[in-house]
Amino acid sequence: MALALKDSQHHTYGDYLSWPDEVRYELIDGDAYLMSPAPDLPHQYVAGEIYCQTANALLGQPYRVFIGPLDVRLPEQNEADEQIDTVVQPDVLVVCDGNKLDKRGVRGAPDWIVEVLSPSTAGHDQIKKRNLYERHGVREYWLVHPVDRVLTVYRLQEGEYGKPELSQLEGETQVGILPEIVIRWDELAARLPNDY
Repeated sequence: MALALKDSQHHTYGDYLSWPDEVRYELIDGDAYLMSPAPDLPHQYVAGEIYCQTANALLGQPYRVFIGPLDVRLPEQNEADEQIDTVVQPDVLVVCDGNKLDKRGVRGAPDWIVEVLSPSTAGHDQIKKRNLYERHGVREYWLVHPVDRVLTVYRLQEGEYGKPELSQLEGETQVGILPEIVIRWDELAARLPNDY
């Protein structure tokens, strides 16, 4: 099945499971979005380094960190998996409640999500996914702009994200909801190839 970037049919996770593995999609409220081809090297370096620093910080903790692609199913209520119409694949995520994990991935909102922006997905991540994550109760949402070297942080307060915190990718940034995680941007930048 070849879908446009966004088609006009309402899809569910049941449909999603029948699609070819070699092409990746996300579902948001039943709309299917074709994901861009494999991310570029700067994107992968940044996502990988954030994952590594987070995994090291969480050693011995009951929380779990994952790097995409991994299916995160976001049910509206308690519908069966096959009826869920929202499935996303964040770049990096932390789940504090082990009951949300199963062999298919994550069912329910992760506690912390990081999306590393690419030119082809920046608008989608900054608007569509921001609204989606707020609605589903993702407690902290980070957008990392590797080219501009800017971090945008949204923290859920009383069910809303409110005004974001903006900072340069330098020094370090502590995850507000998980203070044991501190991302050290200078270490990350030092590991980037010189031409990025």
